[in-house]
Amino acid sequence: MTVLYQRVAFIGLGLIASSMAHALRRGGLASECVGTARSAETRDIARDIAIVDRVYDTAADAVKGADLVVLCVPVGAMEDVAREIAPHLQPGATVTDVGSVKQAVIDAVAPHMPEGVHFIPGHPLAGTEHSGPRSGFAELFDNRWCILTPSEGCDADALARLEQLWRGMGANVDLMDAPHHDLVLAVTSHTPHLIAYTMVGVADDLRRVTDSEVIKYSAAGFRDFTRIAASDPTMWRDVFLTNKEATLEILGRFTEELFALQRAIRQGDGALLHDYFTRTRAIRRSIIDAGQDTDAPDFGRVRQ
Repeated sequence: MTVLYQRVAFIGLGLIASSMAHALRRGGLASECVGTARSAETRDIARDIAIVDRVYDTAADAVKGADLVVLCVPVGAMEDVAREIAPHLQPGATVTDVGSVKQAVIDAVAPHMPEGVHFIPGHPLAGTEHSGPRSGFAELFDNRWCILTPSEGCDADALARLEQLWRGMGANVDLMDAPHHDLVLAVTSHTPHLIAYTMVGVADDLRRVTDSEVIKYSAAGFRDFTRIAASDPTMWRDVFLTNKEATLEILGRFTEELFALQRAIRQGDGALLHDYFTRTRAIRRSIIDAGQDTDAPDFGRVRQ
């Protein structure tokens, strides 16, 4: 595989950054990877397990000499980071990010980018409920999608090189405008996470009445809700605050559907329920056919 960037700098060293570092190393896509993190503990762990070639104490130092800078911080921290690194970016460098919301990131970062620096927002649709520098692995992006939301007039060569990088890390790449991305993700990720957080919260309230039976007898449905609800709370707080309009729109539609199902249950309308569940089951099959999940028993879990 061809080396695409001489020095890649990661601002933030959690799951996505560490997985990218592993994938870059696997594919020989960068000559050097460096990084930094806000907390000294994270930086120490990163040094200890050698995720990157060098760990810096500040974002300003980390980006010096980098031809690719990847912002891997919560959406709410993007503007402060962009302001800090802007004076230290080298001309011709590309800056990208991995945030789950795109318009808010563009609004926060783009005004601080110097002339001659290419800002190309991105979002790899991959992850686990785990976080931190020890959680990364090279295969995280294999056959997953990475969405890039370049601005009008984006440098074609810089965009092509970033696309090639993501494909070299195993991902499929698609291009979207930022508002459309935010609406799509409100359907496929943001609202489902909010529903999972809500259901686990309801169960926690019920557990106080049932002497922990909710935990003891958790079947697959609730167990899978808890996996989603175990995701990074800071990241998801920022997602909902910065993708407010799209999330509320989809949440409104969800509420209407929920009321319709509630009415069908109350009225004993088995035909409506059966037709609805048949339609949603077909969506699950489409996801499997697209290679975005497995039909292995128990969702492919390894039994202990």
